[in-house]
Amino acid sequence: MWSEVVFVVERDAVDAWSDALLEAGAASVQAEDADADSGDETPLFGEPGEPAPASGWQRTRLSALVAASADVPALLARAAAIGARQAPAGFELREVPDQDWVQATQSQFAPIPVGRRLRITPSWHLAGHESGAPPPLVEGRHAIVLDPGLAFGTGSHPTTRLCLEWLDEHLRGGERVIDYGCGSGILAIAAARLGAASVCAIDIDPQALASARRNAAVNAVSLDVRAPGDPLPDAADVVVANILANPLRLLAPLLSALVAPGGRLVLAGLLDRQAPEIAACYPEIALRDWRSLEGWTCLAGARRS
Repeated sequence: MWSEVVFVVERDAVDAWSDALLEAGAASVQAEDADADSGDETPLFGEPGEPAPASGWQRTRLSALVAASADVPALLARAAAIGARQAPAGFELREVPDQDWVQATQSQFAPIPVGRRLRITPSWHLAGHESGAPPPLVEGRHAIVLDPGLAFGTGSHPTTRLCLEWLDEHLRGGERVIDYGCGSGILAIAAARLGAASVCAIDIDPQALASARRNAAVNAVSLDVRAPGDPLPDAADVVVANILANPLRLLAPLLSALVAPGGRLVLAGLLDRQAPEIAACYPEIALRDWRSLEGWTCLAGARRS
């Protein structure tokens, strides 16, 4: 049995308390905005090439998982001594019931219908499907079998969903597609399932490349998976890049060059406020705000003639 010890600290104490709690015997520590779902809630975003976001919020709620038999006041006193902090004036102790954690984790990932033609589904929701066999249509939708893993892209994040919606609405079959920053391969696999003639998936992360290959095999689609050091593919009819603002800024010349004459570029991973600046980095592409979802924008446009 486990218990959860919950208390609030100021932002500058988050790291010290988290490290001290783990050293004092906590199994894990979670930090959350203590003002979440109120007018004082503060979003935190960070990406490569930009200053690191704060370690916590102005008021951060720490939740430490400890053994149910633990002497909590003694553990907190020990953590306070380790971190050179005063013990919290008060804390909440919650019982964490035993449960099937595998089942609990899987229950968080339900099938996700996207647009008119796609359905992202974990393997445990598709009874009878064998890896390497084309997944069946489910309620008239192409099923993309994808289990959560180390690489980004399960279909639940707004940026991934925006790209999937664009592909669903615009691919008609026969296109050459490049997915730059492919992560799990979800966009590349979706393009293949929607009838693309060829799909090249590129990423800098070896784990992402392995994940994309594995997921392609599960879904019985053919992807040309490449690392950045490999020869670049020929220019494509559709290039999609769901990354982050800073990489999209730096990669603008490369991504623009990968768009064939008359081809289209789709960019995501952008906060709404970042979209105008990124669009300006691509003068050769007539990028426009295509759609926004939960504070994230997808840019799309055709190569200028």
